[in-house]
Amino acid sequence: MKFKKPNFWDYKKPNFLSYFLLPLTFPLIINNFLLNKKKVNKDEEKIKKICIGNIYIGGTAKTPLTIKIYEILKALKFKTGTIKKFYKNHKDEQKILARKTNFYCEKNRIQALNKAVKNKLDVVIFDDGLQDKSINYDLKFVCFNNEIWIGNGLLIPAGPLREKVDSLSKFDAVFLNGNKKNNTYLKTSIKKYNSNIKIFESFYKPINLNKLNINKKYLIFSGIGNPKTFKEILIKNKFNIIKEIVYPDHHNYKRGDIDYIRKLAKKLNLEILTTEKDYIKIESRNNQGIKFLKIELDIKNEKRLINYLKLRV
Repeated sequence: MKFKKPNFWDYKKPNFLSYFLLPLTFPLIINNFLLNKKKVNKDEEKIKKICIGNIYIGGTAKTPLTIKIYEILKALKFKTGTIKKFYKNHKDEQKILARKTNFYCEKNRIQALNKAVKNKLDVVIFDDGLQDKSINYDLKFVCFNNEIWIGNGLLIPAGPLREKVDSLSKFDAVFLNGNKKNNTYLKTSIKKYNSNIKIFESFYKPINLNKLNINKKYLIFSGIGNPKTFKEILIKNKFNIIKEIVYPDHHNYKRGDIDYIRKLAKKLNLEILTTEKDYIKIESRNNQGIKFLKIELDIKNEKRLINYLKLRV
């Protein structure tokens, strides 16, 4: 979905606009009810299927976590692949997964899964798809940003949730991704919905700071689900940010967008910096002089996650 998230979604409590939009959540409630009644297709294929998804729409680090778990399983000698359903406006995530993993991308997930089975993989990791009942997942992981959590707690369009938070009862593990250090409240809240769910924490770790000059002044731009996190990482690492431009999630950059960014940066005498996800969407002839921040997820107590995957895969 290509969208620019409204600010009121992430208020701690619903506001007037949220309540005004509440009747428009009923179609989603009905759709979720019907999906939950739908029988999951059972398959006999000897391939483990892990799904990494969310109920909060956008900005929960599904793709970085998919890559991280892929790397862990590969190191454990499992023949592993990743799967993402093809969406025309998700080329950013598709390119990153293609570069960093053994990637399968088709118009539907079953087609991609069949290719992985044909290639005799041991494990496949689905980037997104928790709401897809056509797949019998062996493990279901749900991601949250640990600062935003569930926003105002309401369903789309009154809030940012695809499903109600009590859907945590049907997942195997929660990943709290982000740079908030104390997640005690979130863990307590999660356990109320599912006392048996595993909880893992991860942090965004910049890995190319040596290629960037923090003494410069920067114009930053991004078209991601949670641009606030990108800015916070830079501030934490003492970047001097003078100007920020935010585009909708999965924004498809045109020549005019880049020309505007360049002219503004030149006028203000600023360096240009973006995310890796945004950078790969810019055509090579237009990316001169644009730098990007490369990050990976650093799993807190990664050994615990490795042991969990060993037991379950």
